[in-house]
Amino acid sequence: MANLVTSFMLWLCLISYAYTTIHAAPEWPRGRSTRFYDFKIQTTTVDKLCNSKQIVTVNNMFPGPVVYAQQGDKLIVKVSNESPYNATIHWHGVRQILSCWFDGPSYITQCPIQPGQTFTYEFTLVGQKGTFFWHAHVSWLRATVYGALVVYPKPGIPYPFKYPYEEHIVILGEYWLQDIVQLERQVVASGGGPPPANAYTINGHPGPNYNCSANDVYKIDVVPGKTYLLRLINAGLNMENFFAIANHKLTIVEADAEYTKPFTTDRVMLGPGQTMIVLVTADQTIGKYSMAMGPYVSGQNIPFQNISAIAYFQYVGAMPNSLSLPARLPSFNDNLAVKTVMDGLRGLNTSDVPKEIDTNLFLTIGMNVNKCTSKTPQQNCQGLNNGTMAASMNNISFIKPTVSVLEAYYKGIDGFFTDNFPGAPFRFYDFVNGAPNNAPNDTSSMNGTRVKVLEYGTRVQMILQNTGTVTTENHPIHLHGYSFYVVGYGAGNYNPQTVNLNLVDPPYMNTIGVPVGGWAAIRFVADNPGVWFMHCHFDIHQSWGLGTVFIVKNGKGHLETLPHPPADLPRC
Repeated sequence: MANLVTSFMLWLCLISYAYTTIHAAPEWPRGRSTRFYDFKIQTTTVDKLCNSKQIVTVNNMFPGPVVYAQQGDKLIVKVSNESPYNATIHWHGVRQILSCWFDGPSYITQCPIQPGQTFTYEFTLVGQKGTFFWHAHVSWLRATVYGALVVYPKPGIPYPFKYPYEEHIVILGEYWLQDIVQLERQVVASGGGPPPANAYTINGHPGPNYNCSANDVYKIDVVPGKTYLLRLINAGLNMENFFAIANHKLTIVEADAEYTKPFTTDRVMLGPGQTMIVLVTADQTIGKYSMAMGPYVSGQNIPFQNISAIAYFQYVGAMPNSLSLPARLPSFNDNLAVKTVMDGLRGLNTSDVPKEIDTNLFLTIGMNVNKCTSKTPQQNCQGLNNGTMAASMNNISFIKPTVSVLEAYYKGIDGFFTDNFPGAPFRFYDFVNGAPNNAPNDTSSMNGTRVKVLEYGTRVQMILQNTGTVTTENHPIHLHGYSFYVVGYGAGNYNPQTVNLNLVDPPYMNTIGVPVGGWAAIRFVADNPGVWFMHCHFDIHQSWGLGTVFIVKNGKGHLETLPHPPADLPRC
């Protein structure tokens, strides 16, 4: 163990309103370089699971409207908040080059859009194409406020695979019967964990396994012999999910809006925030085949919804009322199935993987239980052993300020954050097997709005280390403003003396599932000035503080300098 600690220390020192139903195959966008969209955030009544309730939506659609664009396009999206709740929109996976003001996370780059207010997001899709999505970044409104963002290559630039017959968007989600804003408040106030969702959904439809849902089913009609492109998006709140189609192979050709070398598998796993393109050929006998979405649960003693959502992959000519062939999903805790898919991901265009590193960061990721300090412990201390649940990076739970970090940084307003987030844990030990887990006596975290400042152009390597505090768990970690090369991952503790990093063809992602009881190594160049949130994409973990902020300073000249804030930036 001493050698491992020494190793660590040595290593550290070294269009135009094109609203389309979600299942339609879109035309290739042409012509305009600026595309305008009008988002109205409003409450909508929906009937699901034998229950009628109001949910927050965009333009009365669930999921929300698809935003179509082309690489290099400018997007202008006017967002009017007609709901009773604060709201923002985050453009997940979009790098926001010199447009950090429009990234969307509440109290990080902007204050929320208050009820009755309007804010216009304006940014250019610089050098990016593929499958993205947009979602609310306030409270847990992301449960229903989300939609796809599809960015096509420039005209004349083909896909690096055979052009499909059709393409379809498939968004995985979770659905609660309870009001989601009230649910978050109750869960956080309780100090305990969240209840499982009442249902999983595929494009907003739970499918026939749930009550009152026999006809609430999404369906793709397919022609025998044709190949289909499916844009998979996991917009779920607190659950990672497997996806499979009965008797059909899935060939992954894109992950997180970056092409990959083709990899064929029986099923995939997407954590919240992850996107993927898979190709599926209708090469089976004519019939109706299930597309299934089920849980992947890597942590211990976590309640979860175990009923799968079902959609149909139905051949033209199949009897409408025929039974669907069931899809085979892995067991809910099949870590090997997840590793097998991750092992198969290889980047296609990886010539700019950083080979030299300027800054090494080491971030532990884990759960915490803090001691109860409430005068009403039965109501507020429902975590493990009568404590309150928390989550942290380097044992610091991130607290959102009351003014956005970006505004405070840009205007030089003191008192809202400190620039002392540690680049390494305060002490090294056996993170996976030797972590304290005697909750709540020795599992508490510190609180703070601490940020890490990076000079423009810094070549960064970051080790994300899962810890066994309370429980190890696969954490989908998302970095705003950047994609990064996943140059390595593995089980146990990261050891710089024995690790074998992939600097040849690593996948280029914006959300990485840090393996349960393991680590992931990522690399990127800090060449986008601004304030960028990095957090777990489980919303419960985000509420508990599993995140931090990177401030990337301006470089030289106006092309490396963050512009002034927009005039209509919301105020707190």
